[in-house]
Amino acid sequence: MRGFTRLTNAFSKKVQNHAAMVAIYAAHYNFARIHKTLRITPSMAAGLSDHVWSLEEIVTMADSYMPKPGKRGPYKKYDMEGGAIDGRIK
Repeated sequence: MRGFTRLTNAFSKKVQNHAAMVAIYAAHYNFARIHKTLRITPSMAAGLSDHVWSLEEIVTMADSYMPKPGKRGPYKKYDMEGGAIDGRIK
């Protein structure tokens, strides 16, 4: 667990990135990793899955739940001196 905290302090700059990484880790742990004591994955033991998932299947499933990106708004207009037209940025 200590390595997990070290990685989160060093690399998770946003809470959303941290939550996504924890979700991927939990999915891999439960659906793709064969446990020594069970000799199958926990999802197979619970009857949720009938096969060992690949990482590609986990990523495809995660992508299907992500919202589609929306249309971007217009960019700010700048004059030739590098400042905004409304005068706030100079």
